[in-house]
This record gives sequence, C-alpha cells and structure tokens, in this order.
Amino acid sequence: MTGPISVKKFHNSFVNSFDGDDSYDSTPRQTPNKLYALTDPTAVKSPQLICWSEFTSQRLGLTQPNRDDIQLLAGNLTTSSMSPYAACYGGHQFGHWASQLGDGRAITLGELKDPRGKSWEIQLKGAGKTAYSRHADGRAVLRSSLREYLMSEAMNFLGIPTTLALSMVTTGEDVIRDMLYDGNPKPEPGAITSRVAPSFLRFGNFQLLSARTEFESLEKLCFWSIENHFKNQFSNISDWFEYISQKTLEMIIHWTRVGFVHGVMNTDNMSILGLTIDYGPFSMLDEFNTNFTPNTTDNLKRYAFGRQPSISLWNLQQLAMALKPITQNSHQLDDILENYTHRMRSSYNEMMSKKLGVRIQENHSFEFLITQLNTLLEKYHFDYTLFFQALIHWRLSSEMILFTDALYSEYKTAEKDLLNWLKLYQSFEFIDIGFMKVSNPQFILRNYHLHQAITELENGEDHLLRKLEKVIKAPYKVTDEFTELCVKKPDWAFNTPGCSQLSCSS
Repeated sequence: MTGPISVKKFHNSFVNSFDGDDSYDSTPRQTPNKLYALTDPTAVKSPQLICWSEFTSQRLGLTQPNRDDIQLLAGNLTTSSMSPYAACYGGHQFGHWASQLGDGRAITLGELKDPRGKSWEIQLKGAGKTAYSRHADGRAVLRSSLREYLMSEAMNFLGIPTTLALSMVTTGEDVIRDMLYDGNPKPEPGAITSRVAPSFLRFGNFQLLSARTEFESLEKLCFWSIENHFKNQFSNISDWFEYISQKTLEMIIHWTRVGFVHGVMNTDNMSILGLTIDYGPFSMLDEFNTNFTPNTTDNLKRYAFGRQPSISLWNLQQLAMALKPITQNSHQLDDILENYTHRMRSSYNEMMSKKLGVRIQENHSFEFLITQLNTLLEKYHFDYTLFFQALIHWRLSSEMILFTDALYSEYKTAEKDLLNWLKLYQSFEFIDIGFMKVSNPQFILRNYHLHQAITELENGEDHLLRKLEKVIKAPYKVTDEFTELCVKKPDWAFNTPGCSQLSCSS
C-alpha cells in the first residue's frame, strides 16, 4: 500500500533482536556489549526539501512528501513506531585498527516494508550527535549531502550495487567545516540526506564484536543476518562468507568498469551486501590513472583506482579473521580468500571483453591486449569514459575523430601507439556492438559537475541540479539535450577544490 512516509509503520527487528544502550544519551563514549545506542535526531531550524528520488520512493511505495514527511526527513519528527538508533561498529582505517567507530552522524529510523514485502532500513545522515560522534557535531553540509544524494542515484542507474538515496533537505542552519583540512574552517549550509538499504551492516560490525571477544553476540549477528538478509540460504558461516566475497567482487568489477574511485575503502565502509556505501571523497576517473585517488588524506594512495581490487581482498581477509573464532572449519575461509584473486582476474577479463566487444580466444593473449590498452590510456592521458565512446564510434564508422576529443594531450603524440593498439584489437573476434553500448556509459557524474551544481545551489539556483537529476537516469543512452555534459573535465577544474581532490569531509 502506498502512502506518505510519516504514516508508514516502521519495524525495528534489529533493535528488538540485540542489546543496545537505551539511555538516549548522545555523549560520546564506549558502549561494550551493545550493538547500538538509541538516539533521537536533533531538530533543525527550517527544513526545506531540495531532492526527492522518484525511483526510491516508488520502490518503497511512498507518495509525494507532505509537510510532516519533510519534518520527518529533517529529523524534526519521529513516529510512535520508530526506535531510532546509531549502530556500533569498528574498522580498519587506512590499514590500522581503529577500534570502536559507529554511526557518528547517521541515525537509522527503522525499517519499512515495500509493496513486495521487502524490508528497507531508512537512515538520516547529518541528523545530529550520537554516542559515536566522538569530537564531531553529527551534522552534514549541503556540499557533502548533495554529492551523496546524486552519486547514489547515478550509481543505481549505472547498474552498480549501491545504497539508495531517498531525499535531501537543507536545514536552515550553518555547519562549520574545514573542507580541505588546511586550517581554514568556515560556515557552510547544513543538510540531511535520507538513504536506504536492506541493511547498513558493515564488515566493521562483525570486527568490533570479535575484537571485544563478544563471540556470542558475533555468532548471533551472523545468523540473524543470514536469516533476515539472505533468506536463510546458508547453513554455515563459511558459505555465507563466500557469498559476501562474491558480492564484494562483483561490486569492485562494476567500479572498475565505469571508473569509480571510492576514496575511503576502510573496512567500516564495506557492506556485507556488496553495496557501495558511504560516499565521501569519491570520484569518477577523468584521465586514466591507476594511481589516482581523490582523497587528499590518502598520502600513500592506499585506495587508488588500481588498488581497489587488492584492497577489497585485504578487507575480506580482516572480516575472515573476525569470523574465525566462531567458524568450525576456518580453513574454508582461507580457501575462499585464496581463490579470490583468481576469480577477480577472470571476472575482470570477462568485463573487459564486453567493454571492448571482443571474444576471449585461447590463441590470442587477451590479457596482453588489456595491458597494452591500459598502458596506452595512462601514457597519453586518455579520458577513460570518452575513449570507449570513441572506440564504439570507430567500430561503427571507422572514424578516428572522437579519439581526439578523449585526449588530455596532443593527438599527434598518441596517434602511432593508438593505431598499433587498434590493429592488435582488430585481430580479436568481434562479438556485438550491443555489449559495448551497455557496458560503457556515455554519461558519468564527474566531480566538476557536482562542484558546479553545489555552487549554484548555494547561490539559490538549481538549474544544473535538475538537469543532472534527469541525465543520470539514462547514462547509456544520452539524448541531445544533455550531450554538453558528456565531455572531459575542463582545464579550470584540475586545480579547483572539489573537482579533483577532496577530503573526508566531502
């Protein structure tokens, strides 16, 4: 049954199944033996609805938001069926164990069932302090909120597993942020994003319980997850872990396919459902660079584009370590991890076969073709997205013109090597142009698009925002109305904060 979110009945299966801190105290503290802390959102001054996802609202069976809905999405209204909470979890941050972290600025209102009976958690990000806010204020700014809202939408329509966005509201209050961590904090307009997922459980939820030797709660959480989010299809933890590994792999392959760089692949940002979660200093690739990360705080480039597959394995290894104390045949976890690299390579080759539209043949070295391609793209600073659009055009017309548009350097310097690679490419059996078209987006949501939309919105204009909301819904078949958005990053954007380099506060 459809209806406003403010009259929907919320369920609280997580809260009802586990021990939590029910003091409603938002003072930052450790909460041992507790999986969450009950937390009411903090009211804001003057909420205004800016973004509303038709896709997500229809999926949840929600009608257009009314006044009460907007108050609810801003954290000013809770209903009697809700038990809002902040989840407690830990994690490895940049390779180092950080112990307890938790939802520092996210509050889960509860779970809604959609018209098909599927359960979805509704979470407000930026809704105020929780027991896990540490030294922060629990708020979010318009800049980071709009980035998360639009990118969640964009990733969904690209066909990439992700948490969903439902809405974004401005709060009418300023929030102090140091955007680049350079000692220059300033007030920015505040905002709250509502995001949706079947579960927001992360690797870190399980890691923290294991690190605290709370093994009874750890085992209970594992089997509760299997029952509630995996329809009881696994009878043991090893099989469940293998499924998590496969879903994680699929997500990383999708990221590689479209050139998405997460920026902060800490274990507390890894979903057990294989969803892209926690959009911070993310970026889509502009010029191809395996060593690119948009994160200004990642000095060692741990989470660079080319390292995401290996980091996903490292993160899975940490989850496996957490699960071993309650796993009867822990060697099975090791076997799954040992096979992960092989499965990643196989899945990557299969994905690249579709991007290129050619068959993997035994008498041809497909991996050599890919290696040569990546060398070409990186050496001559090709735009990752536009190169494949140029390749599709070349396949259809034999015209080279679009390769020029895809370059950030002079075409003459790249021409010889490009022609040599195309000759090698032609030696492979062509499959179908259709595979190429559905594997290579025409439009990607670039950081400079987001920067421009944020700047406009902060100045009271929403023209570009509304345009982006439309074009992200059909990224593989862009109409003439949006072709001016399907171009490489302009020169001015390379040194503009928010367009190339971002901090974790982004």
